[in-house]
Amino acid sequence: MKATDFEFRHRALINVIHFGLAFFAYAIDRANVVQWTVQSTIGSESPHAHLLVRSLFAAATLLVGLAAALRTWAASHLQSDVVHDPNLRANVLVAGGPYRYVRHPLYLGTFLLAIGLGMLASRLGFAILVGGMVIRGFRLIRREETELDRQQAEGFREFCQRVPKLIPSFYARVAPRGLQPRWGQAFAGELFMWGFFAATLLCTITLNMKLAGLFIAAILLLHYLQSFTRKVGRQR
Repeated sequence: MKATDFEFRHRALINVIHFGLAFFAYAIDRANVVQWTVQSTIGSESPHAHLLVRSLFAAATLLVGLAAALRTWAASHLQSDVVHDPNLRANVLVAGGPYRYVRHPLYLGTFLLAIGLGMLASRLGFAILVGGMVIRGFRLIRREETELDRQQAEGFREFCQRVPKLIPSFYARVAPRGLQPRWGQAFAGELFMWGFFAATLLCTITLNMKLAGLFIAAILLLHYLQSFTRKVGRQR
């Protein structure tokens, strides 16, 4: 099933609620998923337990960093005002940058973010964050592709045949279309993603879940305020 118009228009607010619920799950399940994994495998008393915990958090940091880089690269070609527009824009088919390798680099980046950031959550929170993001992401993808198919017809269908949906190709599947990346607006639009990267890095260094959680809460609030400011600006 594809996402409703309400889901698409209010996806920034839904993101804040979704992420908030995932980390609020610590009130129910107090075991961090990484620390629980280490305890369930080699045991917390193992001389290698501390190293494994840090290694897993470092892997989470790399995933979130990759997610931020991928989304920023995509936004540099699609432009951030389109990425974060509450209205679905399907009048232009982008085939530059990461879109030459994968059809939905933004959603791929979001899925990587959910996995990486989910490692800072509890076991229940990880399931909420990753499971919910997969369900929501595929619904949003379905909505976008339905509209692109309606407006772009054969052009989009040929694009779908050449470029994989979410697993990137090792080589470009379509020719570049002369689009010049705009990195400044891309980094500004995806600043919240780099904030999540900073939060996971902070957790890896300090292993302080509460401090990282407060950092994430601040990022989510700023992300929503940024989205709300964009919305107000478009209405003027």
